[in-house]
Amino acid sequence: MRVLELERFSSVEMGRIFVVELDGKLYRCRVCGTHLALAEDLISKAFHCHPGKAFLFSNVSNVSFGDQEERVMLSGMHTIVDIFCCSCGQNVGWKYESAREKTQKYEGKFVLERGKIDDGPDSHYYIDTAHPVDHNENMYIDDNN
Repeated sequence: MRVLELERFSSVEMGRIFVVELDGKLYRCRVCGTHLALAEDLISKAFHCHPGKAFLFSNVSNVSFGDQEERVMLSGMHTIVDIFCCSCGQNVGWKYESAREKTQKYEGKFVLERGKIDDGPDSHYYIDTAHPVDHNENMYIDDNN
């Protein structure tokens, strides 16, 4: 694991942020590529959020926290905090602080929205924009025969 130092200059907040580079299979911020979580910390891929799928993790890195709020989720009322990528500021998910329902065991766990994270090149569809190769273009065709 390496720790990188970045400088942030903005009118709202100035200072240094330290970004941890995780080792192993990991999940990154889709906007800036900052390492957010290790695959070994993945608990479940069966979560859902407003825009689509979400993953539950036991631990995440390189995030900052929003204000605590009560939010109605599919599993009931929870106290959560939104989590943001520390490099680009994108809202990448939330952390469960507490739940009213005692059957919910998500306290202290993190949810990353699938549409806001990447897990490497296998998670993208790459489109080759190069010109197609014509394997016959260098062949001489004699129409007289």
